[in-house]
Amino acid sequence: MSRYMQVWPAMLLAITLVARPSPAAEDPAVLKDLTAVIALQGQPCGQVVSFTKQGDSDYVAVCQDGSRYHVFVNAQGRVVVQKQ
Repeated sequence: MSRYMQVWPAMLLAITLVARPSPAAEDPAVLKDLTAVIALQGQPCGQVVSFTKQGDSDYVAVCQDGSRYHVFVNAQGRVVVQKQ
């Protein structure tokens, strides 16, 4: 087997892993929901421009002004917004 044939599968795997779209780009509804939740908690944000999902109902949101908020549901079922 040639060296080229040995490297080709690894290159395809690397391209597949890197070329995935970000979750924020795929779900504008989540951006809108996080923006609303942060505003309802009285925190300055403007608009959420990106987020990272950390778990079920657990996000880190990045606002247009650069501020970051940890948005999650606590053990009592309440939504919590913490500035980071």
